[in-house]
Amino acid sequence: MSGREAATRAWRGVRWYLREFTGEARWDDYLRHCAEHGHEPVSRREFERRRSDALERNPVSRCC
Repeated sequence: MSGREAATRAWRGVRWYLREFTGEARWDDYLRHCAEHGHEPVSRREFERRRSDALERNPVSRCC
C-alpha cells in the first residue's frame, strides 16, 4: 500500500468516525429511510429536536 493510499484510507476512517460521533450519519440514514418508504422528511431542526427529546425520555446509563 502506497503512502497516498494509506493517507486516503486514514482520512476515510477519521471522516467516518466524526460523522458517527456528531450524528451526521443518523441524519443521512433518516433521509434514506424516508426516500425508501415514500415519506416526507421533517426538517433537520425538527429531526434533532425529536432525537434530543427521545434521549431525555430514555437516558442511556452513564456514571453521572
